[in-house]
Amino acid sequence: MKLSKFKKHFSILAVVLILAMVLGTVAGAIAGAVRSSGVEPVRPDAQEETVSESGDTDEAKSPETAKAQDTEASGQDKDQTASKSQDNSETGSDASDQASGDTAASSEASDSSSDNKASDESAAGDVTIRIAALKGPTTIGLVNLINDANNKETETNYEFEMYTAGSDIMAAMVAGKVDIGLVPSNVACVMNNKVEGGVTVIDINTLGVLECVSSDKAIKGISDLAGKTLYMTGQGATPEYTVNYLLKAAGIKDCKIEFKSEPTEIVSAMAEDDAIVSVLPQPFATAAQAQNDKLISNFKLEDEWKKFNPDSGIVTGVTVVSNAFLKDHEAAVKAFIADHEKSAQAATADVDKTAALVVEQGIIAKEPLAKKAIPSCSVVCLTGPEMKTTLQDYLKVLFSEDPKSVGGSLPEDSFYYTE
Repeated sequence: MKLSKFKKHFSILAVVLILAMVLGTVAGAIAGAVRSSGVEPVRPDAQEETVSESGDTDEAKSPETAKAQDTEASGQDKDQTASKSQDNSETGSDASDQASGDTAASSEASDSSSDNKASDESAAGDVTIRIAALKGPTTIGLVNLINDANNKETETNYEFEMYTAGSDIMAAMVAGKVDIGLVPSNVACVMNNKVEGGVTVIDINTLGVLECVSSDKAIKGISDLAGKTLYMTGQGATPEYTVNYLLKAAGIKDCKIEFKSEPTEIVSAMAEDDAIVSVLPQPFATAAQAQNDKLISNFKLEDEWKKFNPDSGIVTGVTVVSNAFLKDHEAAVKAFIADHEKSAQAATADVDKTAALVVEQGIIAKEPLAKKAIPSCSVVCLTGPEMKTTLQDYLKVLFSEDPKSVGGSLPEDSFYYTE
């Protein structure tokens, strides 16, 4: 049994050996044929040929060389892939940066007006405005603002100084010591020609405040001043030109005018001599009557003005700003206008508080007198087109009477701030 199995296995082995010999002979014949044709045989362990981008054919490589070159090629491929990835990344980054830049630019453009506004508002608080005011009715509407500024309750910084004559304020503005001034309306026109760069009117602060005061009850209007000596202030300013116009309009040629430097000087004189006839602005007209009970208010010049000019009224005081300051600090000027308007409204709405402040500023001596006078002081803060129309109409009348009263010519439209 064992011998039979051995013979079977031996027979199979013999068949395998014979087949191997036959295959070897065939393989040798094929190899010889290939060599004779000049073509290299393909080894079982050789890699396939590759063609580069230049069209060159790579030679077959040994396993070790192929492995090494494969590794190098793989590294190069990774480098190229990384390079392309980096290029794409950089391109994407550039595009992203550009998009971000465009977005930022767009954002900046869309926010420019807000930024400018915020900048303007900030600028209003960064500058100190130097303000000159007259010791009289033109300042009554300002005293609440002065008080707020002294108490650090304003966003804008202010410095205030009182003067007794409009010409002194003009001199200060010409010298560059004042930014904003409260002056007689006609003086503003003259200042426009004298201050370097000119000035601009930003509001009307006082309307008609002039009254004729005397002990003579027979005086009821401008025509009754014939043959009288009239004591008054405001030479070269609104009071003088207003009175001159009314006297001429009424045909009065023999009224003598004697000017004094300050209203208080006339008030003191009338306390002792009730024969004096005067034209005084409020609150001094009230003060004179308080010191001498024989004195009365004969008439208001505003009423006489309306007889000859029903479509216009007297403009006693205005507020001007130097054009140089307006150009550099318009936001601050706008802030002042708003503060001035608020202060003027408070002057008429809270007379008790305003009266105390008026006394504090030395405009009126006693609070009871101030309380009585303030309602007659025509305190306003007219701005914009209303200010322009009101002032223009008044200046036209003054110009027709005496061109010198407004500096020789009527101001141009740019003289009025209507923003």
